Amino acid sequence: MTNHISTHWIGGMAFESNNPSGIDLKIDAGPEDGGEGKGYRPKALMLTSLAGCSGLDVVGMIGKMKLDVDKFHIEIFAELTDEHPKYYHKVHLEYHFYGKALDEKKLQRAVDLSVDKYCGVMEMFRRFAEVTTENIYHKE
Repeated sequence: MTNHISTHWIGGMAFESNNPSGIDLKIDAGPEDGGEGKGYRPKALMLTSLAGCSGLDVVGMIGKMKLDVDKFHIEIFAELTDEHPKYYHKVHLEYHFYGKALDEKKLQRAVDLSVDKYCGVMEMFRRFAEVTTENIYHKE
């Protein structure tokens, strides 16, 4: 399967990129790099993609497993290399689950399935970074 996007320069340091969903996305450098900071930074967009990919997997499994979760979010902490071209060499994902009756064992299984089997973006990251994960349970 081949994916295709078009990315167009719209002036300054900004670009607009299409998406198969039909929603356009703006990419821009920060003021420190000559941009206006009015769009996603490319490296941050990679982390957003990672969180989105794994998050979709986990939420799908929460539904299939009929788990009681009130809120869920993912925090990512990533370290760039010192030398150019700078890339993420360490990436840590925190999966935060909130609820009164969290089934920690099943939630861990949902995260493990995403990390080890389903999330293609996670697999891509593993090709260039040390990726670690952690589940944090907030019992309300």
